[in-house]
Amino acid sequence: MKRNISLDCDPGHDDAVAILLAGKNPNINLLGISVVAGNQTIQKTARNALNVATYLGINVPICIGCEFPMVRERVICAAIHGESGLDGFDFPNYGDRFDKRHGVQLIIDTVMNNDKVTIVATGPLTNVAMAIKMEPKILDKLDEIIIMGGSVDNGNTSPAAEFNIMCDPEAAHVVFSSGVTVRMVGLNVTRKVIVTDEVVNRMEKINNKASDMFVKLMKVFNENQRKTFGVAAGPLHDPATIASIIDSDLIKWQKMNVVIDISHGPSYGRTNCDVFDYLRAPHNAYVAMDIDVNKYWDIIEQGIRSY
Repeated sequence: MKRNISLDCDPGHDDAVAILLAGKNPNINLLGISVVAGNQTIQKTARNALNVATYLGINVPICIGCEFPMVRERVICAAIHGESGLDGFDFPNYGDRFDKRHGVQLIIDTVMNNDKVTIVATGPLTNVAMAIKMEPKILDKLDEIIIMGGSVDNGNTSPAAEFNIMCDPEAAHVVFSSGVTVRMVGLNVTRKVIVTDEVVNRMEKINNKASDMFVKLMKVFNENQRKTFGVAAGPLHDPATIASIIDSDLIKWQKMNVVIDISHGPSYGRTNCDVFDYLRAPHNAYVAMDIDVNKYWDIIEQGIRSY
């Protein structure tokens, strides 16, 4: 049975691959794409989402969402994703084919008008949190929320915080305390799925329009990772959310209590994951603890071949 998916993203090289995976998989019914600021400004992430979807022939509503976080100042990630937010591939000019609704309204409409919708969020959680605040009735209709964000250990923008959560910790707090089933795919898992030269060469051999986009984007993505972090290749974080839907055995989950640090101190944005149940607090999230790396790249390859 197909899963109804509402995708909220901030493309972003890894978000682009998440869109690719969701767009043509027979197990997924992609109902719409809402866009949030994060990897770049909202004008750029929205354009990137539209470009990727249109280039790949994915015909769903694409709506521009929140430009700024709920409380903190805006943060972007140009060092990794470049000036456009998706440096490396030249898309045609597709004009302004955006759905006129706000991204938050798209989420609300999608959840209220369909059965058992899963929200997949691969960027900051501003749109999702605002949808919950604006229309709490979606909480009773949602199946679950799957996010790429957080970590059970170290961050990637501070010692404590992962980028997506750090961009809007207050929004993450709203989501994790909403009562909806949350699945968190964090850095402790996504750091295992590295886009090595071997992976890039493997996908290049597919030789279709999706592989052309993937390869060109990943080459720039890895170049920026080398410049910024001094690593040979970067992790492909965001598609792990969609891949976990495509294959339910891909990720090993552990249910636990997760609290977002919104103290505005040195650990601001940390996902405090009570792995060992020290606090005996309610378990409000399923946290990804391991991933089958070989299976992950098989899913990515299958997704690229579907185009």
